[in-house]
Amino acid sequence: MQKFNASQLYMFMVFMMSLAGSTIFTTYSIYYVTELGLNPFQLVLVGTVLEITVLVFEGITGVVADTYSRKLSVIIGMFVLGSAFVLEGCIVWMMHPASMLPAFAWLLMSQMLYGIGWTFVSGADTAWIVDELDEEQTGAIFMRSKVFALNASLLGIAVSVGLSLLAPNMPFLAGGAVYFILGLVLIRYMKETGFIRREREPHTSPIRELGKTWVSGVSVLRHHPLLLLLTVVTLFNGAASEGYDRLWQIHLIDEIGFPDAPVSMAVWFGLISAAATMLGMLAVRFAGKRMDLLLERKVSAALFILTCIRMGCILLLALAPNFTAAIFAVLLLGVAGSVSDPIYTTWLNSKLPSRNRATVLSMISQSDALGQSAGGPVVGYIGSRFSIRASILAAGFLLLPILALFGKVMRKR
Repeated sequence: MQKFNASQLYMFMVFMMSLAGSTIFTTYSIYYVTELGLNPFQLVLVGTVLEITVLVFEGITGVVADTYSRKLSVIIGMFVLGSAFVLEGCIVWMMHPASMLPAFAWLLMSQMLYGIGWTFVSGADTAWIVDELDEEQTGAIFMRSKVFALNASLLGIAVSVGLSLLAPNMPFLAGGAVYFILGLVLIRYMKETGFIRREREPHTSPIRELGKTWVSGVSVLRHHPLLLLLTVVTLFNGAASEGYDRLWQIHLIDEIGFPDAPVSMAVWFGLISAAATMLGMLAVRFAGKRMDLLLERKVSAALFILTCIRMGCILLLALAPNFTAAIFAVLLLGVAGSVSDPIYTTWLNSKLPSRNRATVLSMISQSDALGQSAGGPVVGYIGSRFSIRASILAAGFLLLPILALFGKVMRKR
């Protein structure tokens, strides 16, 4: 491991984070619904609290990464994330004997901690690797890292299902442990050679220095119309994804139903996630070989098509008459997301100056958090007032403005 270069360490970091995330989130709804007793509105509210936390802290942590150290920001984030998920996994035990706080309150606290940890990593990790490599290499590294992430997800799915069968909270404890281990590895092996720390003026306070970094990031956004457009895209994408991400599993549980078979819900969700991951790997490999990520017109066209597919799949899921149609929509949506993520990340990073990269990425992430925190409660209310189908349908229509914006970019190019 001492011979790891920056790209290898980044791949390892992506693998471990994906392993932790897949372990936690493949069967998380079983823990939330069957053990903690959350309803559809509470499920979305959990996500809203998370996104409000990200909205508040993302700008602060992004400025820290650009002002002091991307490495330090990432490492802090790993330990905070580990603490958040271990706390979340312990909630069911904290209810016995009776706790001073209800399970939902503890869950919201853990989500706030999760949001803080995520903001330390978000933007800082990609800013770090882009600085360590030539910009021409970033497209390839993001495509390869997505394949690594999907492989890790497959492993995490199996781990999540196995642990969930033992106890629904075990995936959270295991995922938290993975983040702790990753943090220790990064302390030992992560180098930071491409980042140039800002020169600090004499007698300048840390708060003033952070403020200058933030103002500089705002200036970058203001003077780049394409970055402003991408910020709006992220806003609506966040609003749409919050409703879908929080409700598709409970939609299958409560409204679609599973086929009559001697298979538990944990195994069903594991099989669905595994199928989506394997299809995603094939799609990412195909896209990586066929697409030149340096050609902006082709990239914008690809993102337009992928957004059309995502919207169609969400609407199909909402209107699905049976299990087969619903699973088809879920799988195709997963494939579209797997392909669009590295394309969008490469395109976005190619537009950012190095000295403000983490700050601007954090600001765009704030736009995603704003979309999720604003759109999530609305979608969740629709689910509680009418039906989960209506919520998912509303989430699909929230992607319409993104299609219009990508279409505008394509016409201009």
